[in-house]
Amino acid sequence: MKEYRIEFSWDDETGVWIAVCDEIPLALESNSFDALIEKVKIVAPEILALNEPDTPVRLYMHSERLLA
Repeated sequence: MKEYRIEFSWDDETGVWIAVCDEIPLALESNSFDALIEKVKIVAPEILALNEPDTPVRLYMHSERLLA
């Protein structure tokens, strides 16, 4: 089983959450953290199915937001 780590971070300048994984490749954004998770759950498997059909995968999601 292949494993991928998706990094979520908050961009203060643009006011959006960003999800990135260079290995997939994946780069998405949303102003809602929950909406972004839902996008990732749909888009990441679709991209992986195109690149590596019939390969089981596990997605790890890591988020970070600095509170000032």
